[in-house]
Amino acid sequence: MKTIVKAAALILAPVTTLALTAVPASAQSKTGIAVADLQGAVGTSAAYTTARTQMQTTYKPQIDAFNARKTAIDTDLKTKGDALQAALKAAGGKPTPAIETQYQQFQQSQQAAQAELQKLGQPIALANAYVEEQITAKLSDALKAAMTKAKVDLVLNPEATVSYQPTVDITASVVTELNALVPSVGITPPAGWQPGRQGQAGAAAAPATPAQAPKSR
Repeated sequence: MKTIVKAAALILAPVTTLALTAVPASAQSKTGIAVADLQGAVGTSAAYTTARTQMQTTYKPQIDAFNARKTAIDTDLKTKGDALQAALKAAGGKPTPAIETQYQQFQQSQQAAQAELQKLGQPIALANAYVEEQITAKLSDALKAAMTKAKVDLVLNPEATVSYQPTVDITASVVTELNALVPSVGITPPAGWQPGRQGQAGAAAAPATPAQAPKSR
């Protein structure tokens, strides 16, 4: 009888061990990781590409006026900058009161130029922001759908990674989902519309950089 019990114990022992080790293994989460350039996805979406082309036509007068004025300002600032460098060189690299005054005037010209270009390019910048906001409103849904199809649980920005294989990049999938969710957008903001305020009237926000003709991302 003892021999039978011992034999049974030897047979059951490995089974019990396997059972105990199998539980934690099955409970572990096999996290799938991917990368996605969300800004790039918005910029290459069909809606954004089409809107950018439409803006080139609709806002052509503003774009041409902006570019012409920017060219004139750049030329003027270059002339003033060259004159400042020449004066400094003539003074042996030592700033004199006259050069200090010239430098301050140059800075004032730069600031005035930036303010002028921001104001001139504001309609273009506002329209571009309106286009982007319509698309990014669906970006979260597009990302979730792409993650589900790729069977991943975690998505990183490419800039947050050291290295990755192209196969883990789901940016193209996000673009596909965006195209389905937002096939097209408007390029003319409603009256009083401001970025992030959904049509609420308010003071216009100046663009972070001088606006130019819409460019691809």
